[in-house]
Amino acid sequence: MSFLTRLVDSVRSPFAPQGSIRTATKRAGGTVHNHGGSPGKRLGLKKFSDQAVIPGNIIVRQRGTLFHPGQNVKIGRDHTLYATAPGFVRFYKEKWMRSERRFVGVVLNRGEVLPRDEAAFGRSRHCGLVNLNSP
Repeated sequence: MSFLTRLVDSVRSPFAPQGSIRTATKRAGGTVHNHGGSPGKRLGLKKFSDQAVIPGNIIVRQRGTLFHPGQNVKIGRDHTLYATAPGFVRFYKEKWMRSERRFVGVVLNRGEVLPRDEAAFGRSRHCGLVNLNSP
């Protein structure tokens, strides 16, 4: 081989002594910021208006108090609203300071509305014993 052919071969080679530059075949990958997150917490309404509930049934799972507890409903430490008496779910709004608040209550009879007019109908007392089969 002559000197000239060796010189031409070395220029064509990517590993030539004068140092040709290798280019990347793939772009550099960036970092993943949130790593896919976590699974959803299944928040929201679990029972809707006029649906029957028994004590302990969860009505609303929420972060913060979007809905406030009304009659026969209590609030858990994670703001979950749950029924304390058997009956039917009712949603209603009441004036609160300068705006309105949304409340969730449980009534014993399907046709009742909340807030209950206690002056006209009297207090709703069931002492833990309610017959849901009564007319």
